[in-house]
This record gives sequence, structure tokens and C-alpha cells, in this order.
Amino acid sequence: MNKQPLSYRMRPESIDEVLGQEHLVAKGGIIRRMVDAKRLSSMILYGPPGIGKTSIASAIAGSTKYKFRTLNAVTDTKKDMQIVAEEGKMSGSVILLLDEIHRLDKAKQDFLLPHLEKGTIILIGATTSNPYHAINPAIRSRTQIFELEPLSTDDIKTALHRALEDKDRGLGEYNIEIDDDAVEHFVTSAHGDVRSALNALELAALSTDADEDGVIKITLQDALDCMQKSAFLHDKDGDMHYDVMSGLQKSIRGSDVDASLHYLARLIEAGDLVTIARRILVIAYEDISLANPNIASRTLDAITAAERLGFPEARIPLSQAVIELALSPKSNTAISSIDSALSDVRKGRGGAVPRHLRDGHYKGAKELGNAVGYKYPHNYPNHVVAQQYLPDTLVNQRYYKDDGISKYEASLNETYHNLKKMNKDTDYGRKK
Repeated sequence: MNKQPLSYRMRPESIDEVLGQEHLVAKGGIIRRMVDAKRLSSMILYGPPGIGKTSIASAIAGSTKYKFRTLNAVTDTKKDMQIVAEEGKMSGSVILLLDEIHRLDKAKQDFLLPHLEKGTIILIGATTSNPYHAINPAIRSRTQIFELEPLSTDDIKTALHRALEDKDRGLGEYNIEIDDDAVEHFVTSAHGDVRSALNALELAALSTDADEDGVIKITLQDALDCMQKSAFLHDKDGDMHYDVMSGLQKSIRGSDVDASLHYLARLIEAGDLVTIARRILVIAYEDISLANPNIASRTLDAITAAERLGFPEARIPLSQAVIELALSPKSNTAISSIDSALSDVRKGRGGAVPRHLRDGHYKGAKELGNAVGYKYPHNYPNHVVAQQYLPDTLVNQRYYKDDGISKYEASLNETYHNLKKMNKDTDYGRKK
């Protein structure tokens, strides 16, 4: 019996067997065009684990009849690459699948570059990390970058049925009957990772005793036993982690409570309480802010409760916070206002602090004119008095963004404009 895992044995032997990735391998897709024209170029395949990066590489090799070698950027040596390069020189070209290409060191990279230029090695790099962040520009500039999408449930189901029927590479030599709900469990628990689904199916087939008729019956319980932990595609240090966080914030900002709960659930399933807590507190101030000023303290209360409870109970206060954030009125006044002020500061548009606002609490300050003429607002009606606060160079500059729509912001806007009008009527307000 072949000792290689089922997922390895069932890798596609031609481009026509590739599951999913229609944007690359269907008619008109760029990889399909390369294969059909026999004009391959080096490429980087980027996407989560188990969705077919290695499969596409082997399918390209199978469809073009090029020699095909597989190396790992971390565990294999420069000498291993030299062997591949020699094969490429002898045969004209060799396809090298280089796994974990984002961890390629400089010595190996420097060795590969001239072979990529000459075409003796057609590099197919595989990585789960965003190549625009993780891969050296020298390699990146010599390759095309293709992002792979997670496989659909239909794709996973197709892979399972292929494996059950294939007598040469799959489990077709066994007399297997599998319940529909067992198939569904393999499919849904895989979360797009076909490798995980196939290997769990193989374990179920090989560890289930045949009945008196020689039939191996795989039930839902067998599927549960062999795939106990969902193959959840979430790496706390990977790019998908940041995509999920971004999805959460943008869904809350867009007031889509269902999408917000979906992305929250993914972060909860990853057990990432720290990220959830930080992100929702940022959202409370960045996206809701003055439209619902009390929401930040309620969000903080929910975070405190979640941290004290821990998972799984922490999901309850987190859910409450996210629901309220999503359905709350929105305002970005706080962040847009401070960012506008920061922009001027970073451009060097500062200017001297008006002399009447400077520190006058030290000996000699009065002789310098510091704090002289300062009007103490609490000595005036309504604790407000017209005087210049901004530097001379920015005296008419506006940073506060008065475009909020909530009742609370409307009251702030009214106060803001009344103060501006009062100051405009003073001499300093007409300075240029």
C-alpha cells in the first residue's frame, strides 16, 4: 500500500484536475494561458494552507512535461538548489516548487537569481504570507504574483468523491459507504483546506472495520472522531489575521451587524481575546466616537468582563459590544480632526505659541511678556472669552470636522460655530 498521505496522492496530474482557482486555471486564466502556450514564467502562489499551491505547481509540470522538483526554502540547502540548477542546464528548464519562499535567505536568493534570469529554473514559490510584505524585492521583481482563493464547499466535496472513486491513487480499491452527513462534516470542518479533509477521510477509511459483507461504513461519528478540531484557517501572525480584523472594523463601520458578528466569531475561534479587545476599543473611538460618546466606556466594560470571564463565556460580552457598535450611529470626527492637526504639525506648520498663553509661573516670565494679557475664562460670563489661542500663522485654521449627524454632535457643532463667530468679531480673528 502507498504510504504517502491521500492528499499527496490525489494531487492533480494536469491543469484540468485543479480544483477551484478558476481566475487562474479556467479558460482565459493566465496560468492556463501559460500552460497552453508552453511559455511558463516564474511565479509566486500566495494563499492560506491546503488550498492548492503545490497542486497547481505539480499540475503545471504534468501538463507541460517539464521536470519538476520540490524544495523548502528553510530546510533544503544551497547545494540542493545547485543540483536542481544542473538538471535545468541539462534539460533546458526545470520547474522548482520552493515552499515557504518568504523565508529564503540571501545566499540562496543570490544563487537563484541568475538561473531565473536565464530560464534554467522556472520558480514557483509557495507562501502563506503576503509576498508584497514578506518576499525580497529582487525575487518579487522576477516573478508574477498570483493570489489563490479558499476552496468552496463544492470543491472540497468534489475532492472527497474523487478520492473515494479513484482506484489508482485514492480509496477506490476499498468498498466504502459514507453517510452524507459524514461528508458534510469533512467539508464544513475543513474551512477550505482540502488537505485536511482528504487526510481525515483516509484516517476514517483505514481505521474503520469492515462489516461481514466487507463494507467500510463511515458514519458521522467516524467523521467527528477523525476530524475533531476544525481546520480553521487563522494564523495569529499571518496576513489572514489582519484581513479578519479589517473585515471586523469595516463591517462595524458599515453598520452590518451580521458581518460584524461573523468576523468576531472567527477571532473568537482563534482564541484571540487581546486582538478583539484592542480592535473594538479602537472602533469605539475611531468610528462611533462623538456620535455616541458613552459607547467607549460600555465597550471597555465589556472588555473587562470578557478578560475576567475568559473563553468561552467571554464571547457574550464581546458579542454585546460588537452588536451595539455596529448598530450605533457613526462619526469619525475625533480621528479626522486630530489627523488634520497632526498633518499641519508634521509639515512644520507650527508657529510660536501666542505670548499671552505661554507659561508665566517662573521668575522673569513677566519681563519676557509671557502670560501678560491672558484672559482667564472662568472670570467671564459662561466661562468663555474671545482671545487668540492658535499661533499667528494658523489663526484661521480649522481642524474640528463639524459634519456629525447625532444630536450630541449637533450641540457640539452649534457651540463650535458660536465660538468661532464670537472670535471672528475680535481683532485677532481678522488677522491674516
